[in-house]
Amino acid sequence: MLSKAHKNRLAAVVLVFVALSCLVWGRLLWLQVVGAGQYLRLAHQQHQLIVEIPATRGTLYDRNLQPLATDIRLASVYADPRWVKNKPKTARMLAPILGVSEATLLEQLKQQKGFVWLARKTSNRAADQIKKLRIPGIEMVKEPKRVYPGGSLGAHLIGFAGLDHRGLEGMELGLDHWLAGKSGWRWLQRDAKQRRLEGEPREMVAPRNGLDVALTVDQVIQYAAEQALLDVYKKYNAKGACMVVMNPRTGEILAMANQPSFDPNKPGALPADARRNRAVTDTFEPGSIFKIVTASAALQEKVTTPNERFFCEQGEYRIAGKILHDAHPHGWLTFREVIEQSSNIGVAKVAARLGPEPLYKYIRAYGFGQKTGIELPGEVVGVTKQPKNWSRPSLFAIPMGQEITVTALQLAAMISAVANDGILMKPWIIKEVRDESAQVIYAGHAQKVRQVISPDVVKDLKVMLEGVVERGTGRFAKIPGVRVAGKTGTAQKVEGGVYSHSRFTASFVGFAPAEDPQLAAVVVVDEPHPYYYGGVVAAPAFQGMAAQILPYAQQRTQPSPRLMTAGLSNVEAWD
Repeated sequence: MLSKAHKNRLAAVVLVFVALSCLVWGRLLWLQVVGAGQYLRLAHQQHQLIVEIPATRGTLYDRNLQPLATDIRLASVYADPRWVKNKPKTARMLAPILGVSEATLLEQLKQQKGFVWLARKTSNRAADQIKKLRIPGIEMVKEPKRVYPGGSLGAHLIGFAGLDHRGLEGMELGLDHWLAGKSGWRWLQRDAKQRRLEGEPREMVAPRNGLDVALTVDQVIQYAAEQALLDVYKKYNAKGACMVVMNPRTGEILAMANQPSFDPNKPGALPADARRNRAVTDTFEPGSIFKIVTASAALQEKVTTPNERFFCEQGEYRIAGKILHDAHPHGWLTFREVIEQSSNIGVAKVAARLGPEPLYKYIRAYGFGQKTGIELPGEVVGVTKQPKNWSRPSLFAIPMGQEITVTALQLAAMISAVANDGILMKPWIIKEVRDESAQVIYAGHAQKVRQVISPDVVKDLKVMLEGVVERGTGRFAKIPGVRVAGKTGTAQKVEGGVYSHSRFTASFVGFAPAEDPQLAAVVVVDEPHPYYYGGVVAAPAFQGMAAQILPYAQQRTQPSPRLMTAGLSNVEAWD
């Protein structure tokens, strides 16, 4: 028989055992039933990994399907700092491989996060070295990197994409909705040491890759344009320059060059100013190039004829309370010669007959003061005043390209209309868009905007513009054996509300061959010195490009990639 004391002790032990059993069973009940969802989520977080699968960005091609921008895949390194045990040692091991300071890596690894990037798009060699280290909490994922095989070739047109693979400038930005695609993801498993378990992913959503886009640009023509423009930009110490080359029959952009330039593989290496596509974002007064618009209106409205003679006052003419000068004094000139010699006085006398409203009608008909509608971001319209806002001097200032601002692209469209029998075409740059199976889902096409002047007027105007190159201010645009039509421009820049006598914009527009135009182009050079006349500075850049490209454009055969540009000699002061 147990004593009463023993019975009490036994009862106490049983009571404690029952209490402990209740606590254990209660805790188990809590873990298995009440808190099951929370702990299941924690287990999933520890043993399962969701990895993004970036989409491949669509390739950007030229018209002959030569790649301008494409993707390669590189490893990006990330960490889950919670599972990196020895953070200083890990930072010390990774620093020389990633080319990142040990202090920077340690700061990243100390963050209270489940995910931090350590290095984006590193080399394959670095990725192999890190993989061999097998450091818990350190993982890698393949990410696409945008590369530009041509370097600076067509840089302002192409633009570039950022680290997040989104377009930031140029066609990369303008076509981002087609090029970008959509990322996918996969769900992988890892063990207790956070090592990824090899094998098929449990779940996966495939990425939707971007679409491929072919532009109307031709790399051969682009190269020739850039080389010719670079020569002039350097020779005349210019602040900037641009060239646009178009197919006048279709409106296709064949080349668009800018200086200064940059390499889209290293977009941050130069200031933002070097990345600006001046052909669509910059406006300027066109100067004497705009006399093409005045001549078009005057001939179409029949206020004069090519052979009517005008007295050009020996280079000095008082009109609307101001003195108008010519670069060189002239006496009697036919209207054809007025355009050839770029006489401001002769043009002013014709414009006085024409009047503000008819002139303004043709300014608008050529597309000035309006966007061309090209598929490039950043296009501006310039300033075109309505006749009700003209002052008395406006009637002779606007006809010779003052008190109005334009873009190089607008001028290219204008000269293309003259080359195209008076028909203005919409400039365009997207040739076609293709999906992953190479099926064309969008194709660009030529679009007529309007008939600006009649074919008969075009015939007279072409003769005048051929005379500009043959005998007038555009003689440095001559190409042996080729009939070239064009017009020079030399515009004073405005400083403090008055026209500068030291800062100029030199320009040239032209097309060739005049009898069957294969290309039309504009060249604009900002603040060249010591020479600044359009005929000296800009016309030779047109000649250098067109002399190389015309055989290629006519024969449709691939020329040697080594293109030489023509030099200048016997420099004279031509408008």
